[in-house]
Amino acid sequence: MKEDLGLGFLIGGMATEKPGSKGQAWFCTTGLPSDVVIEVDEMSFHLHKFPLMSKSKKLHQLITEREQNPRARTEGIEGGGEEEEIEEEEEDLHHIPLPDFPGGAEIFETAAKFCYGVKIDITARNAAPLRCAADYLEMTEEFSEENLISRTERFLAQSVLRSLKESVRTLKSCEDLLPLAEDLGISQRCIDSIAIRACSSDLSSLFGWPITEATAAGEPKTKSASSALWNGIDAGIRRKSGTRSIATSAVADSWFEDLTVLSLPMYKRVIAAMRAHDLSSEIIEGSLISYAKRSIPGISRTSRHHAPAKLASEPEQRELLETVISNLPQGKSSSLVTTRFLFGLLRTANILRASEACTTALERKIASQLEQAKLDDLLIPNYSYLVETLYDVDCVERIIGYFLEGLQERSAMVAAEDDGGELAIRSPPGNNNNNNDNPLLTVGKLVDGYLSEIASDANLRPEKFCDLALALPDHARVFDDGLYRAVDVYLKAHPRITEEEREKVSSVMACQKLTLEACTHAAQNERLPLRAVVQVLFFEQLQLRRAIAGTLAAAAAAAGDEEEEGPPPPPAAVAEGGRREGDTWRTAIRENQVMRLDMDSMRSRVRELERECSTMRKAIDKMDRIRGVGGGGERAGGWGSFTRRFGCKFTTQVCDSHQRTVVEPRKSRTERSP
Repeated sequence: MKEDLGLGFLIGGMATEKPGSKGQAWFCTTGLPSDVVIEVDEMSFHLHKFPLMSKSKKLHQLITEREQNPRARTEGIEGGGEEEEIEEEEEDLHHIPLPDFPGGAEIFETAAKFCYGVKIDITARNAAPLRCAADYLEMTEEFSEENLISRTERFLAQSVLRSLKESVRTLKSCEDLLPLAEDLGISQRCIDSIAIRACSSDLSSLFGWPITEATAAGEPKTKSASSALWNGIDAGIRRKSGTRSIATSAVADSWFEDLTVLSLPMYKRVIAAMRAHDLSSEIIEGSLISYAKRSIPGISRTSRHHAPAKLASEPEQRELLETVISNLPQGKSSSLVTTRFLFGLLRTANILRASEACTTALERKIASQLEQAKLDDLLIPNYSYLVETLYDVDCVERIIGYFLEGLQERSAMVAAEDDGGELAIRSPPGNNNNNNDNPLLTVGKLVDGYLSEIASDANLRPEKFCDLALALPDHARVFDDGLYRAVDVYLKAHPRITEEEREKVSSVMACQKLTLEACTHAAQNERLPLRAVVQVLFFEQLQLRRAIAGTLAAAAAAAGDEEEEGPPPPPAAVAEGGRREGDTWRTAIRENQVMRLDMDSMRSRVRELERECSTMRKAIDKMDRIRGVGGGGERAGGWGSFTRRFGCKFTTQVCDSHQRTVVEPRKSRTERSP
């Protein structure tokens, strides 16, 4: 292979033919015999001393020492009986070993070409090794003009440090050059460059071109006051502020991926520099998540990242995970980080046995956005050998506790801004009737679904089930139908629990908050204890009476509206609206007929409930009389004793979903059981 000035190279296995060559040899094909051999790692470079001495002060000194001390010519040559032949064949060669040469034989080859005047290609990947090699060889400007140190420094300043991607590539190459790269300030300059470039929210500062939402979406270019400028020229691209465009997301994801190639110590320094430059928490969080996905296999079930070629050990993965979690911003995550991924981090932390501080921080972060979670997210497998349950119920209970703490803190802030007032979890203004906007109600539905899922676990104790069901306050549920379903599943899966435990499990639901459909099912449920069935019957009767009363009131109001007569309309208006009034009248008749049928159905249901209650009343009175005669004590009133025994108290309303939801412990249900 011919290069400029006739420089070329030949690599071959010369160990048996060339003494001093440990594995391979590199020859300069200039036509002149070599007079110096430079040994770097397993490679022997057969070169000429004058080109090297003209650029490198270190090589100049070493070659001069060899010339002044002829005995040093064969220094480093191994061999016993063959030493005389070696001296005869290479009496004119100077053997100079260069131990610990930065970048190895490949970088020395590039430096040697530079000494011969060959044009070399400096890139982001070899700039740092060449800069370290130039410092090792002392290729300074004082020794020769336009030397390798100045060339590499100029490339770093003009090309590498002006681009985030190039800075990352150079920083990656510095990992094998420590501590020399650190002493020369190369790694720190690259880190600062990455942080500064990442701090800019403008895509033009990241990649030198004003990529905006319009160009990414293929929109037509229109001139406006907010159009992007490139070198002072109107590029005709509208810029939308306040939104994270598709192009911005794509570019951010691109350099997020670039940072994942860094080692953990170097990446930690980059994150610290980003924080020092006040980079937005959204960007830092996105970078951390990308790094975790790339470095820890299996952290996300939907991850498309390929597993790293060399898997880290368990302690290394644990350190990496704890680093990522400790650097995550507190509070709710940005749109880049989903709650599902945070639960994936939590599962991985449990598998790797991360520190308690690490898991607590992650649980608190999940709790800050628990309303965004899905049922599958809460189903965290239990990795402990000390707990027999299938899922980690204790972890979910802790997350719910942190969630309520967060609501209290936010409510306290709202109350402080309002100059006092009740500690309440308020719905957003203008959406007081929308339950989906209330995070507490959303979490209530989520917990009910979780209870129904884990209730079939044979190892789930009644106390743990009740603790989790009562973890949320009463106003976290508009209706207790979901809680009733969980209770029914638990009683079905645990038929051998005692009657006292059955009553305790059933007491977690409020019968007055069951819908008519749930009441109808519960009244016929043989798995429920008698106390719960009686309560359900009473509250179902109460709801039916209220429904009938409301229906009658609505019918009376409709009849009153029909009887009202206004001033006689003109004949023309009567002619025009005759057909319309006839249609309205027929519609009203049909609605009244349907309403009467509903009322008849509800009346029959009420009569049936009254008959059942009457039968139960007679049975209870008989039991009280027998108990009074047998015990000789004072006999309590039959029906009053029944209501006191079973805790059936009528309230003024079944459920009010529009009340202010106050965060307070649920003591009423736990004290309901005798």
